[in-house]
Amino acid sequence: MSNPPVPTVSDPVATGRSSVVERAAAALPTAGLSLLSAGSLLILLLHVLPPSNRVDPMTRTISQYALESNGWMFDVGVLALAVGSMAVLAGLVRTGVVRAVSGTSLFITFWSASLTVLVVFEKYDFQNGVHTGASGMIHRMASLVAFLSLPLAVLLASRGAARRNPGWRRPAAWTRWAGIVSCACLSLLIYAIVRGFFTDVSWWRVFPLGALERLIALSDIVAVSVLGVWARLARAVPAEGMAGSAGLADQVSDGPGGAALVQ
Repeated sequence: MSNPPVPTVSDPVATGRSSVVERAAAALPTAGLSLLSAGSLLILLLHVLPPSNRVDPMTRTISQYALESNGWMFDVGVLALAVGSMAVLAGLVRTGVVRAVSGTSLFITFWSASLTVLVVFEKYDFQNGVHTGASGMIHRMASLVAFLSLPLAVLLASRGAARRNPGWRRPAAWTRWAGIVSCACLSLLIYAIVRGFFTDVSWWRVFPLGALERLIALSDIVAVSVLGVWARLARAVPAEGMAGSAGLADQVSDGPGGAALVQ
């Protein structure tokens, strides 16, 4: 006779902790979107609150606000965008939309790290004729890395996820269009830089630099927000593509006539 099964007693403390962790992980996309909204609002307020409202938004870049007396709003806003983007990425990874080791994860990390560098290193204060040495150059390079990384991350995300799960085709399409718009805005800056090499017009004078940078930044924030919405929607969509792959992996094709034996 076989021994009766030994009843298992669940640990209520461990179960409670697991439940809290799961709820916290599920809230990552919402937290990311909230941080993105808060960061965007702070930067928007800098355009209307004194003394930063004296900065010309057509000719001066957004980073000029960091040099004003209320520049802490710029720092907090940009850091909120960086942390919010990483929360969105964590949500995407948790739901299987994005793999932890992937081009999307890498470029979103580049985007967030570059935003942090923008806060740490001040820009050149061209408005007052003040140069900050290496700090200003690092700031400029970080801006370029951020603007290049985010569109690439968004386009890569839209490319791979829809193949793994047919239920993600619609959010993948939204994400693709957001990435295309972001790339289109960035292409204006690239055009200005290239034209500067072949003409006597400085690249920052081809288009109003402040307006162009704000357009690019807006398109990037919208694009990463679309990823955040996708991460929220993905919680309600079963990973059909992933389940299908797992089902195939469980088959053994050594049955009669090569037929698969499902284990």
